Amino acid sequence: MKNIYLAAPFFSDEQIARRDKLAKLLNDNPSVGNVFLPGEHEDDPDAEFGTTEWQLATFKLDVNQMNTNDVVVAILDYEAVDTSDPGTIWECGYSYANNIPVLGVQFSGSKKLNLMLSMSLTAFFNGETDIEKIKNYDFDLLQTRFAEFEVF
Repeated sequence: MKNIYLAAPFFSDEQIARRDKLAKLLNDNPSVGNVFLPGEHEDDPDAEFGTTEWQLATFKLDVNQMNTNDVVVAILDYEAVDTSDPGTIWECGYSYANNIPVLGVQFSGSKKLNLMLSMSLTAFFNGETDIEKIKNYDFDLLQTRFAEFEVF
């Protein structure tokens, strides 16, 4: 069983709904152990939101979780069809550079993805119907999974 770090924007109700839907699919997958949701845990609950102390505690917690989990699953939808959250993209790059497998998910079903991001993915799930398949993806095997899309 693999433990998952779920990288995703969570700044709007729509983004939280996508994150929660994907978390449920991952939790239903028999090859998944725990799913860590950034933003659901605070390393220093006494630190005031936005302060340098809070920023550092949050950053260190998330980096530690990427380092200790087995796989990063990243939601690559943000505000526009072809735009991804900068924090999520940073988490993808960090994970790839540290030999942590990264799986990408786009709810929008976009047919475009950044070249550098697309080449760093172990697997890609694109569109509502395709995303449902992640609950049966074998995270122990981590097979490469391609999807048809244009790179830019």
